[in-house]
Amino acid sequence: MLRIATANAASGRSPSPASGHAKDPGDWALDDWAHDAAALDLDLLAVQEVDHLLPRSGHADQTATVAHALAAGGDPWHARFAAAVHGTPGNAATMRPAPATVGEEPSYGVALLSRHPVEQWDEHRMAPSAVRIPVRNPSWTDEERVVVADEQRVALAARVLAPGGPVTVVTTHLSFVPWRAGAQLRGLVAWARALPRPLVLLGDLNLPASVASRLTGWTRVPTGPTYPAQRPVARLDHVLLDGCTAEEAGTVRLAGADHLAVRATVRW
Repeated sequence: MLRIATANAASGRSPSPASGHAKDPGDWALDDWAHDAAALDLDLLAVQEVDHLLPRSGHADQTATVAHALAAGGDPWHARFAAAVHGTPGNAATMRPAPATVGEEPSYGVALLSRHPVEQWDEHRMAPSAVRIPVRNPSWTDEERVVVADEQRVALAARVLAPGGPVTVVTTHLSFVPWRAGAQLRGLVAWARALPRPLVLLGDLNLPASVASRLTGWTRVPTGPTYPAQRPVARLDHVLLDGCTAEEAGTVRLAGADHLAVRATVRW
């Protein structure tokens, strides 16, 4: 059994009071977010939109910050950050695809944190969409629509030595361009064929649940919508299972994020 959750941390940015989405650089609330995550009493946490040593978040190692909160003074957690891009995402002057995770390189990506030991880590990178696309949060005003360029994406896998036996856990954050997110998910499934089962996929897939389960062939864990957090209307954050089952699933608000977290208890 594993108590798991997936959550988009928005790099520690607090939502704008007016619209509910994280857009105000300089308003950082990762400590509060990590405190809320620790209160869930998890065995494993997958996090998307993680900053690593970036100037905009005070050069902090956000994965280490969350790991410290989850440990709560007890045994250290096993944690790994995987870089999707080096530099600040959305900044044309600094952002570039990350061919690998480099510990001292300011980067942006995803993280996995486990209470139990991890036997093996693996990373898989996925090319971005070649087109720029307008992005609009359902709670934004018309003036808040922005046109943005996509970035490279990354998946991080961990073979967790859980008390009930080993389990593979994968997290990712797919493209906001729907057709590219679908192609990335199909590529991830092909890459994951070599990973041992049972397997759990956790992440912000930027796809509806029915599409995600159809493209993977894996079982989706049913929950409500997750985005935007204040008035959720879309379910972008998912738990998908191959070779295991889930119970006690639901969503929860974590401070400073514009997505609800999804949590579940997984058995195999």
